[in-house]
Amino acid sequence: MMETQALDFPKINAVLRTNGTGEVTINGTSHAIEAADEAAVLGEALRLISETAAQLGRPVRVSTTDPDGQGLIIVSPDGVVSEAAPIKPTPKREQDTLTVTATPSPGIAKATTTAAPTPTPASAPDASPAKEVPARPTDPAPVTFGAAVTDSAQGPAPGSTAAAEAPATRRSLKDTSFLISAPVLQPATRGWRGALSRLGFRMDPSPEELAQREDIRTVSQHWPGPRTVAVVNRKGGANKTPTVVMLSAILARYSGAATVAWDNNESQGTLGWRTEKGGHDNSVLDLIDSSQALLSPSAQAAEIAQFVHHQTSDKFDVLRSDENEEGDHEVTAEEVDIAHQVLTRYYRLIVMDSGNTARAANWRRMIHHTNQLVVPVTAIEDRAEAARLTLQTLESRGGHDAELARNAVVIVSESTDAKRSMSGDALKRAKDEARRIADGFAPHVRAVVRIPYDPALVNGPIRYDALQPATQRAWLAAAAAVARGF
Repeated sequence: MMETQALDFPKINAVLRTNGTGEVTINGTSHAIEAADEAAVLGEALRLISETAAQLGRPVRVSTTDPDGQGLIIVSPDGVVSEAAPIKPTPKREQDTLTVTATPSPGIAKATTTAAPTPTPASAPDASPAKEVPARPTDPAPVTFGAAVTDSAQGPAPGSTAAAEAPATRRSLKDTSFLISAPVLQPATRGWRGALSRLGFRMDPSPEELAQREDIRTVSQHWPGPRTVAVVNRKGGANKTPTVVMLSAILARYSGAATVAWDNNESQGTLGWRTEKGGHDNSVLDLIDSSQALLSPSAQAAEIAQFVHHQTSDKFDVLRSDENEEGDHEVTAEEVDIAHQVLTRYYRLIVMDSGNTARAANWRRMIHHTNQLVVPVTAIEDRAEAARLTLQTLESRGGHDAELARNAVVIVSESTDAKRSMSGDALKRAKDEARRIADGFAPHVRAVVRIPYDPALVNGPIRYDALQPATQRAWLAAAAAVARGF
């Protein structure tokens, strides 16, 4: 009953560690906890969560992480804790590398802490004095959020009642605030709930609208220091360039951060063909030639505009690759370092398009600078196989490359090589193939997002406003998945 009343807002995460510390994060605001033991940490965490529930006047849903793994609980305003539906289990590849197990049930937790049975005494007493055998110490059972789960009839959780039964002590004023930390839930703005809210009937937003608000909040943040995203697939026609444009547009539009899309093709790329051209023909080679001036202490922020091409609708800049048909220059690893150094001085977010050769010097150097890897594929099996081989290559290199592969975001577009609009059976086949490919990648990477087919992405310049609403929503979810890796 309590779970049905709990909404996904606010977003609460609670962590309980074995070293006597913990953390409760409420809509991005972190509350660190330190106490004498794990039980006290648990009690303080439940106190913070129940206070939030009391301020909202309803139960709240909490994602938990403790020595038993991950789970979901519901906490009521009076401190009663109940178990929510289990979250998606940890993929097998993560079970092999992590030291905690995923979402154990309370029954299993109890079974693993049962003491060994007492040996049966011998039938006849021994004449010689018994040799005293010291008892082998047993590790205490770990304190977990699952241990706090109670039936509503039993009253509040042990952690919260312990605090109530303890003798009252004078708290420090530093631990007290009259400001309400829990955010106010804004009424619904979409669908029939939004229509009723506009008529004066305040309606809570639907789970879909809450998820969209959370994605918007995620992509609207500013992170300390620049972030570099690499979009890679060794197969051409895998939707790399549209992915670069869409991620750049959404991150720039919502965060307001200076964002640049960089065509890091070793020779000639196509990012310039799918985006607006500025009032000049400069490319990455011109920026590299002027790097000394751009990095000088006297350089001004606006000087970068003579080397990049601003997208007037989507609010990001494009650094084009060399488009000289007669040129034969291939970008080197050293030149990637120089260009990246310049761009990180003028931009907070760098989204890099790439060529199809994972052995190229500029490709490998791009990976060295990457914070988040994105692998796009279309609903064609050879594109998916090329993506798999790209991830496998990175994983085999170990270190930073392997970590990027494990933390990658795969974006599966429900499109094919067709240069015309799809409909009917062709569209259904593309959807089915995209679903199959997405399911295949899910156990091996951090996130997989599917993008519906949209004719606005097939040919010509790409504009976010030209997309259908469902496509815009899907790309927002993809950008949020990427931003969660920053």
